[in-house]
Amino acid sequence: MTYLKMLKLRKYFLLFLVFSLSACSESMDKLHGMPQSENMPRSPINTEALAVKSLLSYDIYVEGEILHAVFVAKSANPKHPYIAYLRSENSGQHWSAPVEIDQYIPTTLESAAGNDVQIAAHGDDLMAVWQVTGEIPGMGPLISLYSKDGGLNWSQGSNPTASDVDQSHPDLLADEQGRFHLIWLDDRDENGYQGLRYAVSSDAGQHWEWTQTIDDSSCSCCWNRLLLGPDGEINALYRDMEPRDMALAQSSNTGKNWQRISTVGEFNWQFDGCPHNGGALAKDGQQALHSLVWTGADNKAGLYYLQSNDNAKSWTPPQKMGDGSLAFHSDIAALGDERLLAIWDARGAEGSVVMISESFDKGEHWSAAKQISTPASSATFPRVVATKTGFLAMWTEQKPGADKLWLSAILK
Repeated sequence: MTYLKMLKLRKYFLLFLVFSLSACSESMDKLHGMPQSENMPRSPINTEALAVKSLLSYDIYVEGEILHAVFVAKSANPKHPYIAYLRSENSGQHWSAPVEIDQYIPTTLESAAGNDVQIAAHGDDLMAVWQVTGEIPGMGPLISLYSKDGGLNWSQGSNPTASDVDQSHPDLLADEQGRFHLIWLDDRDENGYQGLRYAVSSDAGQHWEWTQTIDDSSCSCCWNRLLLGPDGEINALYRDMEPRDMALAQSSNTGKNWQRISTVGEFNWQFDGCPHNGGALAKDGQQALHSLVWTGADNKAGLYYLQSNDNAKSWTPPQKMGDGSLAFHSDIAALGDERLLAIWDARGAEGSVVMISESFDKGEHWSAAKQISTPASSATFPRVVATKTGFLAMWTEQKPGADKLWLSAILK
């Protein structure tokens, strides 16, 4: 029996599509008024809004040909929002019915945009992680849930540190052997600032091993990213404490030991605060690493693209993306050996908009930035993943006086 048939038998409600827009890039250019570079190929775009009203947080994860997603939306009980898992087996064209998983954790949620819920998968093993409220409102530990049957049934896992210390901004990764790797921020030493922590689980979060510190001083409220390297190394991209540039730490022995090996964009940004903005990391078919980072450094503020061809030891000079300092939250994905797609939100005349730019020559040249979010809406926190047919982008969008929606765009 297929996964979708099993869901239907369990009588979960299907996530209806409330809006759809299909167009070739020429008509999208006309719609949004953003011309594309003449020497760059054009990508058809199919945009859909999923009927998830009042979206609070989401994450998406690619495992082979399957897309896994988890989202949080407001419910009738403001202290206990609706949290659900869903998946797509055709590159995001259609999604399964959502499986509610928050009933397993009767605790107030602290995770929100920028400190999002997380999902990772390896075969039928899935894990979700988010932050819940502890003794102090606005703070609390991480909790984990796991599924051993592809997301049909979920159980509560263990806390990675077995403590109630404030833990936030997690990221999850499953390696080829089925181990789940987790990083997050906490102030376990109670010294007034956060550090980057790590743990690994061989049973999808039922138990944790090697809970340790990667960097004992980091920025306190920027998201972090994990990525497998060319030879199975684990890369952790995070914002350092001083200067406030993005750092990359790496483990070559499945998380037992870590080493900070490079700065991704050496802007020497001196800043006593938190920009609430992490970075993005991707790997192409030739094992080169690609990153987007943001800095607020004087006379350099903005979003930048960088590339590493030596396993993150060094990076190309920063290449500015978008319109100056207006570009902010970002993500990047690689498809094949040379195709890349960068996505970000940027402040516009009518609010924040989501923009994309593509490269078909491994980041050497980029197309003119193009808006893909709906005009007259505020669109934020975009994500993008590579699929077997192209790219799938997601973001949140809200018209004045309306609910915040979850949108996706297929770019082939």
